[in-house]
Amino acid sequence: MTLRTPAPSRHTPLNYPEEGATRRHPLPGGYHHLHEATYLGHGRAVLESAGRAVTTFRMHRRAGVRVRASAPEAAPGVLVECALGLGPARLWAPCRVVWSEYDSARIGFAYGTLGGHPQRGEESFVVEMRPDGAVWFTMTAFSRPGRWYTRLAAPVVPVFQRLYARHCGRTLRRLAHRDG
Repeated sequence: MTLRTPAPSRHTPLNYPEEGATRRHPLPGGYHHLHEATYLGHGRAVLESAGRAVTTFRMHRRAGVRVRASAPEAAPGVLVECALGLGPARLWAPCRVVWSEYDSARIGFAYGTLGGHPQRGEESFVVEMRPDGAVWFTMTAFSRPGRWYTRLAAPVVPVFQRLYARHCGRTLRRLAHRDG
């Protein structure tokens, strides 16, 4: 049985008030915070290849997440649904892109959770080339339970989020070097 929430629209409100807070530091209080960085390699080709994989949701898909997006590339207002779970017990988690960035040293985006998502909060996926040419992928998030079942699982959710962030980093490293 696939669990679905009503289809979100560009006007569906986020289910948390701190829109865009993954761009600022410190992250808002009252949430679990995640900040996980993975070294991807060196140079512009790695930055561009990894940035393309992140902003086209290719990294998510290669990491094993089912993704439906209202556009092929991340931009503010794009609706994204990610499938959590396995087989017929799949839960679609609705989000909306709240910011994106495409510049010479930094490529990425963040999405925020919409009503029906198991969590409340925001998650960003950023590829950055530092002044020494090193390219890093960083996932930053703040979240708290949004449904009864995530409140029950609250002690283990941060562990799974960190494991997922590390898995995304390893996946992106492979993608960046395959395409770069």
